[in-house]
Amino acid sequence: MVDADAVAAELYGLRPEEFTAARDAHAAAARKVGQRAEAKRIAALRRPTLAVWAANRLARADADQAQHLLELGRGLREAHRTLSGEDLRKLSHQQHVVVAAMAGEARRLAGEAGQDLSAGVQREVEQILRSVLADPEAANTWARGVLEKAPPPAVGFAEVAPAPGTAPRPQQPEREPQPQPEPEPERDAEPDDTQEAGRTSREAELAEEALALAETERERARAGLGVLDERIARLEERLDGARGERERLAAAAEAAERGHQEAVREAKRARTAARKARRR
Repeated sequence: MVDADAVAAELYGLRPEEFTAARDAHAAAARKVGQRAEAKRIAALRRPTLAVWAANRLARADADQAQHLLELGRGLREAHRTLSGEDLRKLSHQQHVVVAAMAGEARRLAGEAGQDLSAGVQREVEQILRSVLADPEAANTWARGVLEKAPPPAVGFAEVAPAPGTAPRPQQPEREPQPQPEPEPERDAEPDDTQEAGRTSREAELAEEALALAETERERARAGLGVLDERIARLEERLDGARGERERLAAAAEAAERGHQEAVREAKRARTAARKARRR
């Protein structure tokens, strides 16, 4: 019996160029045993793009890491639902760091499978992971490593409705102004102090946002540097192998040259002996 779900799990673990032939073979096998519905489901499976394949490979390689991303997505959606600004700031910063690191890991895993990812494809992987954070259904499919196509790009978490009681309250009508005592002279500076405190608080928030962005860029740079280091190491290994092969071929060429020279001398001796024999 052919199980379409098991076949899908197998197919989406293959490299994209291997997908179509394997899919068609499984669909034909299902038709051969009379499982037309299963054959139709298998034949309808879409070949993944390189970015989708890399994202699936990432989920398959480390289930704990995949679950960590799903938990982060649940936390972000809950923070949006409850309008928790402090949680949003913390989780958004964590999102940038985790997504950048995981996209770098996807690129490394693809390289291990013999498929180098360009910077553009790595950015596509990052976009897929951001979409996974916002879309629970796509998240579950990705965590199983059977994502067929990239989910629609996520633009924040606008689809998450605020929880009851968390929406901003309507503004109350203004009351009739009441006479206020004149401020004492020594308190004249208080409004300026309040304004200064507000400016300082806003500057601190901007500094925190700038710090979060800088840390994200640093993690991306480190991830990119790690990929380059690995590629350099692989190239150095290949270069060492090529040098060894060159030395072997050079030794073989030198031995062949000596053999050729010896053969020339032997042929010359044979021709001389033949001429002498004819004269005799």
